[in-house]
Amino acid sequence: MLAVPGRAAADGPNGIDDLRAAAHVTHPVHTPSRLDDRGVQFLPGPDVPEPPDVSALSWMVTDMASGKVLAAKDAHRPLPPASTLKALFAVTVLPKFSPAEVHTVSLEDLGGIESGSSLAGLKEDLPYRVADLWHGVFLRSGSDAVHTLAGMNGGWGKTIDDMQETARRLGARDTTVESADGFDTPGQFSSAYDLTLFGRAGLADPDFAEFASTKHAELPEEGGPDAFGIENTNRLLVGSHGVKPYDGLIGVKNGYTTHAGNTLIAAARRDGRTLLVTVMNPQSGSRNAVYEETRALLDWGFEAAPRAAAVGVLPALAHDRGSGVAQPAVHRPRAAVPLHRTAIAARPDTDAPARYWWLLSAAGGVGVIGLAALGTGLGRRRRRPQASAGGESD
Repeated sequence: MLAVPGRAAADGPNGIDDLRAAAHVTHPVHTPSRLDDRGVQFLPGPDVPEPPDVSALSWMVTDMASGKVLAAKDAHRPLPPASTLKALFAVTVLPKFSPAEVHTVSLEDLGGIESGSSLAGLKEDLPYRVADLWHGVFLRSGSDAVHTLAGMNGGWGKTIDDMQETARRLGARDTTVESADGFDTPGQFSSAYDLTLFGRAGLADPDFAEFASTKHAELPEEGGPDAFGIENTNRLLVGSHGVKPYDGLIGVKNGYTTHAGNTLIAAARRDGRTLLVTVMNPQSGSRNAVYEETRALLDWGFEAAPRAAAVGVLPALAHDRGSGVAQPAVHRPRAAVPLHRTAIAARPDTDAPARYWWLLSAAGGVGVIGLAALGTGLGRRRRRPQASAGGESD
């Protein structure tokens, strides 16, 4: 039986206490884990149902507040991540720029985008707020938005190096970044374990959580003759293409390439508990398999979580300078008006305030959690992505 260390704090009514406590741990938690083992990892117990039989090559179900991994399959198996890698891109770059900052897209910003990449529809010489660019990343998985933000960050190669450093500092040892937008590139891999780390780190930032859970937006949000509406391609969030929306879903990021297949990081909250599920490359052949298998794992997790033993525990989040996780060199100035106010105003029927409150509260305790928006330290600059047999489409 796996020995699991005692929890940092009891769950509060909103499930925030553990996340806050974990954020103040100054050293990563090391615990015996079954996550290195192959196959499905699950500890049977009284009144604990077995996980569903799903076809994904790799998956993981995690309780957000405690970091307990409730079940997993081949959690460290290296696989192409597709656009779920954009979660790491956002964790790395999002803290560097105010959402209200305005950037005029240039021809150089839009250069080097691979044929077949998903696009948000940015237009050259048009000014966009940084928030618009992040809507393009999260809702449309737009490589044009990724390239623009990477250019603002100092270039494609520097951004890849920054992402690799962020992965290292978060404890994501299975991830090798070769293309910042997740496009199929030789040598690029991640894992269900690492993608879970990226999703958890991102959701501690209220802006990340806002973007990840936004269903619809206007691009640019200020309107104008060139503006148009965009919808999130995460079918489990919006309900589309025959997929019913999942009650309590927060986001996070979906992806697809020909080599990676479908991938998804999804967080949902019910009855004071938040679960994070990562699913990589279902094999069933169903066009909606990644969403339906994620739904099944979330349903199982909410039923099993109160009694299930952990098969592993994620490293504690850390944000203070005494921790082993570095801080960003530049702290982002906050917009005078909270980002979610304008986003919600555009969608008056949303239930966003109720969904975000726990995240905003938790983020207040977490602060910036080890986002390595530092100089590279890897001493190299990668080329722009080369032609690949894999296309990108969400």
